[in-house]
Order: sequence, then structure tokens, then C-alpha cells
Amino acid sequence: MEIWHLKAAGKSNWGRMAEIVAHIEAARKSGVDVAADTYAYTAAFNSFSAIIPPWAHDGGDKKLIERLKDPAQRARIRKEMETPAGDWNNEWQQVAGPEAFIVGAVQNPKLLPLQGKTIAEIAKLWNKDPIDTVFDLLIEDEAFTQVAFFLMSEPDVALALQQPWVSVCNDSQGTATDGLLGKEHPHPRAYGAFPHILRKYVREEKKLTLEEAIRKFTALPAGRMRFTDRGVLKAGMWADVVVFDPETIRDVATFENPNQLSEGMQFVLVNGVPVIEGGKMTNALPGRVVRR
Repeated sequence: MEIWHLKAAGKSNWGRMAEIVAHIEAARKSGVDVAADTYAYTAAFNSFSAIIPPWAHDGGDKKLIERLKDPAQRARIRKEMETPAGDWNNEWQQVAGPEAFIVGAVQNPKLLPLQGKTIAEIAKLWNKDPIDTVFDLLIEDEAFTQVAFFLMSEPDVALALQQPWVSVCNDSQGTATDGLLGKEHPHPRAYGAFPHILRKYVREEKKLTLEEAIRKFTALPAGRMRFTDRGVLKAGMWADVVVFDPETIRDVATFENPNQLSEGMQFVLVNGVPVIEGGKMTNALPGRVVRR
């Protein structure tokens, strides 16, 4: 079993990573083949409509928008979001406040200036209360809006990353600094996930050794996926190789300005062919689809 994105999510769970680790360690010692992965940021990224109670989604986005426009149903949705107790994942109650939500991708061109702003900032801009701001934003964007939201605590994130059975993942969608994709406002992991760990947790905080980090990027996930010809530098393996200076590599992307390439990666070879050479793209396309 692979636990995808190991995290103690929501402020009611902050500080519980040690408990989570203990459960997994006990399972591993009993013979269960279980491991996990992390992207090692304190913010998640999701569809903003997920903040609305499940019943309000019945019938799809069109029905959701109708309910948000109906005063009685809108009041019911608000009451449920403002109530800590409940039998659903109420993320409005699991963050520090409206400043914890940063608007990412929108589809309504009129809303593009809001990308990178928090709900607290937009509420002030629109002169509305934060929950009304959420509702009206979803209405204007037909429930498409994507957001980054700070759902984890830093000590929990670091503790998860340090476990020897936790590898590093990045499931951000494809992105670019220009063109159509450059207009989006993704989670900074889209550009910085691996350099972020090398800078923050290896070089600055020394919570991982360089060797531990590289194993979490390469051999460990390759082994979990049962890829026998990838993941290590060895004769007979596919030559997927990166060359960087551990003293200079760093992430540049931030939650406020994510569309920035990381710095310090000098060479990347895919199947033995340079795709980055001297820090610049070669436009070579030597990759292949990896099939079962």
C-alpha cells in the first residue's frame, strides 16, 4: 500500500504526525508492505468548490451554482460551513482563516486579476464578508476556481519527510512560464518541489542529508513502482541523469509568484540524451512512455 500525500491535514490534526508515523511503523514491523510519499509544502491545492458541503453538489456544478444563488440554500450552506461539528470534511474550519486560501487558476477572464490574492484580500477588495466572497467567486467562475490553502503545520511536514520510507512526489499539472499555461497561478510545487527540498530541508535546515534526499527522489519511488531499470546510476540502467550544484540549487517559485523556474540545474539527461545542457533547454525529446 502507498499512502499518497502523507499529511496531518487540518488544524484539528496538527501535531499528530508522530502518531501517524507510529501506526505506519507498527504495520511495517508486522510485515505490511506500506510506504508513503509527500510533496513537502504546508499548503494543498484543490478545487475551491470542495469547501461547499457535499449535498450542495448534487446534480453537478450547475445545480451548485443555483443553490449558491438561492438565499435560503445559501444561508444553509453558510451555517454548515460555520459549524465546527459535522460529518463532512469542512475545510473552512480546518485553516487559520480566510487568509489561508490563495486563488490559483480561474476560467473567467474577468477574474484573472484575483489570481495570487487571498480570500481575505478579495473580501476587502469586494467589501464583502469572506464566506460571501467565496460564494460569489464560485458563482462568477462557474465553480471552476482552484486554490492553494494552508492546511498543514511545518513540524508535521518535516517529520513526514524525514521518514526513511517516505519518497517525494509532485502531482502538479503541466505548466509553463509563458503562453496559455503561464496565465495560471499554480501551486509553487509545479516549479519547485525537488529544489525546494534540496534548499530548505538539506542545505538550510539540515533535516535531511543530500544522499537521503536524492534516494527519496529516485531509488525509493522507482522501487515502490517496481521499475527495475531506473532509479540508480548503474550499468544497464536507462541513463536518466541530473547534474547540479548542491550549494546553489534553489526553488524560486512562491505562492504569490509561482511561475518561476528553479535555479541551479545544469544538466538533465533523459535516456542518455541532454534535455537541459548548461542550464538551458535543448528541445530534444528522447523520453518514452513507461508502460506496464
